[in-house]
Amino acid sequence: MASGKEIKRRIRSVQNTGKITKAMKLVSASKLRRAQGSVVSARPYKDKLKEVLSRLVASAGASVADPLLEVREVKRVGFVVFASNKGLAGGYNANIMKEALAQVQATEAQGYEVGIVAVGRKARDFFVKRGYTIDEEFLAVNDIPSATDADAITKMIKTAYVTGAYDEVHIVYAEFRSAMSQIPKTVKVLPIETPESEAGDGQDYIFEPSPDVVLSQILPLYLANQVFSALTEAKAGEHGARMTAMSAASDNANALVGRLDLEYNRARQAAITNEITEIVGGANALN
Repeated sequence: MASGKEIKRRIRSVQNTGKITKAMKLVSASKLRRAQGSVVSARPYKDKLKEVLSRLVASAGASVADPLLEVREVKRVGFVVFASNKGLAGGYNANIMKEALAQVQATEAQGYEVGIVAVGRKARDFFVKRGYTIDEEFLAVNDIPSATDADAITKMIKTAYVTGAYDEVHIVYAEFRSAMSQIPKTVKVLPIETPESEAGDGQDYIFEPSPDVVLSQILPLYLANQVFSALTEAKAGEHGARMTAMSAASDNANALVGRLDLEYNRARQAAITNEITEIVGGANALN
């Protein structure tokens, strides 16, 4: 059995760790509230933009032509992987990396080349360790993403697609469901697959100056919105996963302190009993 001093030292260590995990939990909870607000407010805009795009495509008909819609022979596929810069988020990063690696390996098995764009240090480090070349990395994304963060990523993948560096672009991220549920998801964002028009809405829409011109403005906006939505979902999921992990760590620390207190009391009682036994033994020896 460990001595009382050793147990006391361990109790203090666990208590200090518990204070740190509790503080991290509170910080993550605060960030989660803000990030979750961004996710909730962005979803109606995303749905409305998709609706407008479907009507534009229906109005333009067969004349639709734009570099972001161009479908060509696939030779190289780009994967934009959204992960975190830091750990201590439970299985959040591991689940995303599992999904991303499965998609990458499946693409390679079809005979296509693969390019990796890493958003977050965990994504970069994961693929570098496995021998993949990182085409671009974005490591300075804010905990509460802004349009500027998404614009930098959007500009990079748009340029890569238009210039032919990628023939398809997929994004891999964790879709936010709740603080305890983040679902890894892969979505093809380029070429843009235009949604089907709303059937039977009974209304005729007039676009000025013309559907083609409006479409050329909507498509880059639609792509940027796809990236921004993925970024906000990923960050909300990260904060939720970290809050949950730190909550569990704090609970475990409290439970461990309770067990160590019991062990300390037993050790102290054993020491007192041993001292009494020695005193009594000594007294008997003198008699």
